[in-house]
Amino acid sequence: MDLSIIIVNYNVKEFLQNCIHSIQKATKNITSEIIVVDNASDDGSVELIQFQFPGVKLLVNEKNLGFSAANNIGLQYSTGKYLLLLNPDTIVEENTFDTLIDFFNSNPDAGLAGCKILNPDGTLQLACRRSFPGPWTSFCKVTGLSNLFPKSKIFARYNLTYLDENKTYEVDAISGSFMMVKREVFEKVGGLDEIFFMYGEDLDWCYRIQKAGYKVYYVHSTQIIHYKGESTKRSSLDETKMFYNAMHIFVKKHLATSFIVELILRSAIIARELIAFIARGKLILISFILDVIAFNLSLFLAENLYSNFKTWLGFPDDSLWIVYTVPVTFHILTGFILRNYKKENISLLSNLTSVIAAFFVISSLTYFFKDYAYSRGVVILTYIILFFFSSFWRIIYKFYVRIGLPGLQHAKINTLIVGTSASAIEIASKLKSNYISFHSIIGLISTSRKEIGTKAGDFDVVGSIENIRKIIHEKKINEVIFSSKELSYKQIMSIVSECQQERVEFRLAGENIDFIVGKSSINILNDIPLFEISYNISQPVNRFFKRLFDIVLSIFIIIFIYPFTFLVKGKKRNEKTLSGLVLKTPKVLFSSYSFVGPFNSENQGNLYLGKPGLTGLWFTEMEGTESLEKLNIFYAKNQNLWLDLEILGKTIQKLLTQRD
Repeated sequence: MDLSIIIVNYNVKEFLQNCIHSIQKATKNITSEIIVVDNASDDGSVELIQFQFPGVKLLVNEKNLGFSAANNIGLQYSTGKYLLLLNPDTIVEENTFDTLIDFFNSNPDAGLAGCKILNPDGTLQLACRRSFPGPWTSFCKVTGLSNLFPKSKIFARYNLTYLDENKTYEVDAISGSFMMVKREVFEKVGGLDEIFFMYGEDLDWCYRIQKAGYKVYYVHSTQIIHYKGESTKRSSLDETKMFYNAMHIFVKKHLATSFIVELILRSAIIARELIAFIARGKLILISFILDVIAFNLSLFLAENLYSNFKTWLGFPDDSLWIVYTVPVTFHILTGFILRNYKKENISLLSNLTSVIAAFFVISSLTYFFKDYAYSRGVVILTYIILFFFSSFWRIIYKFYVRIGLPGLQHAKINTLIVGTSASAIEIASKLKSNYISFHSIIGLISTSRKEIGTKAGDFDVVGSIENIRKIIHEKKINEVIFSSKELSYKQIMSIVSECQQERVEFRLAGENIDFIVGKSSINILNDIPLFEISYNISQPVNRFFKRLFDIVLSIFIIIFIYPFTFLVKGKKRNEKTLSGLVLKTPKVLFSSYSFVGPFNSENQGNLYLGKPGLTGLWFTEMEGTESLEKLNIFYAKNQNLWLDLEILGKTIQKLLTQRD
């Protein structure tokens, strides 16, 4: 047996399926075995292997034993001359295994080797060649010197960014997502250290193998794609905490040669962990700081405004430090308790709830601290001002950073399908008719220049793989989908590597064309019955705020804009102009229309798609090829106030270009 491939799987069946298909194509010239060790997945992975890949050796654990222990089980069952630890969220080239085996045969001093590893956007995954975290290396990494001077041999040692990624050389360590080792090395050194549940075991193995007299190599002449972190997304584990715990274990085990060295390394890890923690919770920190500023500014303005209307002299100077610290502390604590501060989003509704609750908390406290109960009028005025300040900065921040906003530029995905065969046409057709996503199929990419300008099915062939980068750039493509039935994995990776500067997501359709995997998501292409879907627009909270927005905006327009528009235009108005939109505002106020909504929608069974809109995606995004039904359902699924505002903005922009 030439090669044993060990894959530890945890709830990533779609990635695993693509991985095994790529392995099957890459093992045609060698004798091999695939050993899948499943760590108690509950996503159907085990059934998938049993049904679709009966030739795979499947070992099922009753619980999640971690990466190291599960790999060791696979290693014990292996029989190959060479052993490969491979992540399930990877895709290999057809020549990958042949290239690595030839490399080992030509380099007898090599004990462990890895290949070039690409991210899904085509960039190099830096962990595929790196150094051990020594004192100086760690210092440069923590202080950011390695990022400031990526080409410096002195400062950029950790990720070796000063070395050419298109050359082969000896390194300290390679990535655990692809590690090929000789059997004799495994038998001498042993398997992975199970003290590492996840992370750090690859560094440890590389270190031990080198201590045993063998070399570790990075081999550039073949490459794989690694989606990275897919298993951890599907677990309840805190991967950041586990990573830094693993680094502490590694330092204690191998690098703590003296107290000073250990202190330096542990300090560097703690500093890096702190930076990671702050980065992960930066939205909470920003919200906290801005709310503290907003509260105290509101309090200051309330004090000065109130003193102008009452014979009140303001807060005594000797209690100012209490007035400007204690109330805001209780306000922020109330916000934390009510989950107003979240690391992934900011919410106006949560802020409203928090402001109301904190008002009652602060008001109640004045009964217990009579010495500081200066004025309930100031408290009321403070919270009125605070509501507007805290809401204002959240609105501005949402639109500036686009936190939690679906955004039309993110919602609509300009897509290329690479391939012109029946499978590529089927992928394009399924995406076009899929109600869960909003793909605009720009066209197909052929493997031959001769097909450019022709049609394949209902789709235009807009380019070939030779000029795909130009097509991506000119047509503002967001996503490229490959059909693995038509292209080799080597061709796919060549395209991904070539287009790494274009900031586009590359995705791969499953062998059976029933799903597409990518860095950000998995799309199931089979249609989902409409009655089984619950849409945003049908949620009571969304319906309430949508109606409230319609009432407030329509009243404003009817009072300040409608009369002048009516006097100028009267009944002689064009429906498809800005004045036409204004003159239909009463229909919104009296609830027969909404400002933004589907096009003349009717409820489909029990499915509520919303009231008909004066405008909507059907007006701003209709290009002749999109079905109204799909646009209506996409809007209903993603509706919220921010999307409505963006559609209104695009509508006004579009109407202003038309003659009124």
